[in-house]
Amino acid sequence: MPTTFSTISALRAALHPMRSHQRIALVPTMGNLHEGHIELVNIAKQYADIVVVSIFVNPTQFGVGEDFDSYPRTLDADVEKLAQAGADFVFAPEVAEMYPILPLATSVRAGDITAELCGRSRPTHFDGVGIVVSKLFNIVQPDVAVFGQKDYQQLAIIKQLVIDLSYPVHIISAPIIRAPDGLALSSRNQYLNTDERTRAPKLHATLQQLATELQNNAPLTKDNLVSAITQAAERLNEAGFEIDYLEVRTQALQPVFAEERSESDSDTDPKVLVILAAAWLGRARLLDNIVVTLH
Repeated sequence: MPTTFSTISALRAALHPMRSHQRIALVPTMGNLHEGHIELVNIAKQYADIVVVSIFVNPTQFGVGEDFDSYPRTLDADVEKLAQAGADFVFAPEVAEMYPILPLATSVRAGDITAELCGRSRPTHFDGVGIVVSKLFNIVQPDVAVFGQKDYQQLAIIKQLVIDLSYPVHIISAPIIRAPDGLALSSRNQYLNTDERTRAPKLHATLQQLATELQNNAPLTKDNLVSAITQAAERLNEAGFEIDYLEVRTQALQPVFAEERSESDSDTDPKVLVILAAAWLGRARLLDNIVVTLH
């Protein structure tokens, strides 16, 4: 059974004697763990001797009217799963331990991308992600940290955070874990009722179809891209989704066509694109993405 800590000082004291001779990995989570989270732990074990899993429903990344109060909290079951996965430590602090005073006077951002994609409908979300990840890096001081690719924008922002703030942490990207019908695993999937759960895999299927269309239309033009996205959006609307966004970007999350890109994106492979989507189905806001290589 992993040792569980609820205070920063206790976790730091436990990790201190290990730092000189063991590599430490961090897997940040908000709990209510599923197979995708467990895969993050499995990957972390390949890169480190000690795996720390944080379980913290972070209030600073929830906006007004979002599901902070109702977000599922299943600490005992989570610890049992982490024991089977071979995690060493669990860090499960209360809000007051992480944030003695709220609202915070400090914010952490990682550039203009925080205002795009998910940031348009959740304008304070990535500020909250930035501050909690920074705090966890300072508390745990990991050699590596593992994040899932399902939250592609979050992953990109954290990678930029590490560069800009000179954290000595190697960020490892973990592939999306899916149910057999293609739905990306998420703690919020439990918000889906039976009918919605049946329809939910159409999000991934639509992204797959869009990826195929982009490949078949190579060399890609702006008109082809707009047409393909419009048709994909129509298919999602017909399936009952309320689309937050459906976009195609470069790997650096810049616009596809060069005249609209920043200079920082000049080194990315123009043939590798990312299809990103967020869509509501009932109470569940579903995220998904596909990396597609053009022919």
